[in-house]
Amino acid sequence: ERNWQPPQPALVGLLFLQSPVTLGSWVLAIVWEHGRTEVWHFVVAEGWQLLQTLELCQGARARIISLCSQGASLVWCEERPPLDAHSDMSKCAFRFCVCTRALEVGEQGVRLGTLRIVLHNSPEYQLLASPQHVLYSHLCCVQQWGSATSKFLLIWHPETAKLTITAPSAGFISSKVLRSESDFRKLLLGSVGLLSGLAPLDIHISAVSNSGGLLLVSTKGAVNMVEPDGTQRHIFDLEGGPLAQGSPVQLKTFGSTLACMLAGVLYLVDQNSGRLIEKKILNMKEVHFLESPGEEDSIHLLTQTGIYSFSFSKPEDSSRPEPYLVEMVFEEACRYYQRRSLSSSKLTVEKLKKGGVFQAPVALTAILQHSLCQKQKPAQGLQDTYAKLLSTMSLELQSYMSLELLKTCVVCAPESEVESYCEQLVEQEVSRVLHSDMDKDNLAYLNSIFASFPKAAWKATRSCLQLQQNGDGLLVARATPEVWKKVIGGLQQEEVGQNGIVPLFELICASFLRFKPKWLPSFVELTQQYVSISWAYSSKEGPEGRVPLYKRALGVLARKNQRSESDDEMELELLLCSKRPKAVLQALHLLIRLKWWQRVVEVAEKFSKLSPLLNKEIFTTLLAEFAQHRELDSYVDTLWPLCPTELTASDILTVVLQHLPRSQEDPVPFSSAGNQLTVGLLKPLLQRVVQRPCIQDDHPEDALQSPTFPPPTPPREH
Repeated sequence: ERNWQPPQPALVGLLFLQSPVTLGSWVLAIVWEHGRTEVWHFVVAEGWQLLQTLELCQGARARIISLCSQGASLVWCEERPPLDAHSDMSKCAFRFCVCTRALEVGEQGVRLGTLRIVLHNSPEYQLLASPQHVLYSHLCCVQQWGSATSKFLLIWHPETAKLTITAPSAGFISSKVLRSESDFRKLLLGSVGLLSGLAPLDIHISAVSNSGGLLLVSTKGAVNMVEPDGTQRHIFDLEGGPLAQGSPVQLKTFGSTLACMLAGVLYLVDQNSGRLIEKKILNMKEVHFLESPGEEDSIHLLTQTGIYSFSFSKPEDSSRPEPYLVEMVFEEACRYYQRRSLSSSKLTVEKLKKGGVFQAPVALTAILQHSLCQKQKPAQGLQDTYAKLLSTMSLELQSYMSLELLKTCVVCAPESEVESYCEQLVEQEVSRVLHSDMDKDNLAYLNSIFASFPKAAWKATRSCLQLQQNGDGLLVARATPEVWKKVIGGLQQEEVGQNGIVPLFELICASFLRFKPKWLPSFVELTQQYVSISWAYSSKEGPEGRVPLYKRALGVLARKNQRSESDDEMELELLLCSKRPKAVLQALHLLIRLKWWQRVVEVAEKFSKLSPLLNKEIFTTLLAEFAQHRELDSYVDTLWPLCPTELTASDILTVVLQHLPRSQEDPVPFSSAGNQLTVGLLKPLLQRVVQRPCIQDDHPEDALQSPTFPPPTPPREH
């Protein structure tokens, strides 16, 4: 344009305006630093035509720092120098304001709306507008640069007049609705204490994603996304370490794919998972991304030699395996071999592909290529070794395909059918994990499944362990030994850590406790039976060599938020189902504390038969209780036959005298309280002991023999 003769003010921005009247044609606004704006219209037959020249700013001394277009409006940050040249420097730092003005192009020409100040007395800001076609169409990200308060970002929502304060180092801070023109310093008055402790902004470059979020690249090469609601998440780390000052980095989103250009290297990253899809080294360093509306599977690049299109979608007729699946195979192989490697060097996917040492991922990739990507073609050209492996893996591949089909059904199903599909999906995932290595990653995955889908996980557990009641009402399980070992012989709590992840046995116990609590003691008993068959009782490899299973189940019970009477009953059942002497005595003391005397006698009668030593402990405990109160008087006909053969009358009297209740008054022959122990109450027991026939014991060690189960408590480790 001939009118643009030097010297000209600095150009601030070129903005393509959107107007319903001019759909299909281009309207361009050219804005200079002092506020002069020219609106140009492109006509195919005649080219560019000047529609109108406007003045955005109202003051002659105003200077536009940055601007963006927001629908039919322009938003800009404007500097308003103070009238007094000797003003305080602290006031000069807040001499900027954020303004907005409608700019509509119609048949009658260009109409400029009234000026509205959004924020005044503010530091300098760089403005970035989000796209128009997303949910947050009326959102403008305001990014602060190089001021004393450069610790946070502002996000302005014009439609709701809401201003959100967020910081990359702390996430969402506060949000406030702007009723009218707002003062920056008053806006931050309630958050000064919090903001003062934040780390300064570390931003190398920024861009807006097509979802309306703000992409930030730190000087260390970390790519983060600040969402419109103020929350933040990490996406990816660029290779090469810290970025040099001034080094160009370009960001552009295409659908769910983020494209990053740094030093001639193009990175394609999945925005949702942060996984590197592809990495390309280009032979030119100065490259610009072009807009490609409607083409989310390709990237258009503008270079000095021309315009190029880079497609990252898989063609229909390609014989290559699915890139995502193959990449997953090699990534999993990397983790697998790294865990088993004695070398300190890090194993990467590139090394794995080029090394040729590890054939397993190569073989699996070849099989996937023939069986999944060429579903309609026979597996021709496959090596004989791979063909044999393919026949062996056919069931696994069918299971994988059915799982993928089920995932598709979950996504596409109506709301009424989603729950049933989710249950099937959870069952397949739980079964798959139980038949693979139970490492920390798989255990964390199972924890997330049990937390997200508790009912479906419970049904999946019943199915995998084949739990059901037989005709006698007893719980039976028909799980394979491999599954049992995963359930009770996996990682323990001390190996898992304190990050909220619990071992599989505890997960299943919590599920029992929530959905079928009366089955929990039977389940613990089943696991103990399996342990007694599979491991030597004192073996450190077995679960009982560490923390007994009943104690682990009791730990799950103790973590319940609210304690009830049914929990006392559950604790008793868990203690008794273990049949361990210490657990039985602990249950007996719990029953005595609860004053459930009928159950006390029943437990004593049942478990005294397990071993002479336990019989003596139980009888001594009950004799001590008998000496203190009269609650057990009605059960003496059941208790006295439990007296061990080695106890003498002298032993009985010693126990009784040690546990007689101490009275504050002088003892009298006949107490008015009626709860005093008399010789008459002890007479049947003493007569029974005295009249017992004396048996010569030639083999005293036989008295210490106990049944094969339960074995004695494992020795303590010093």
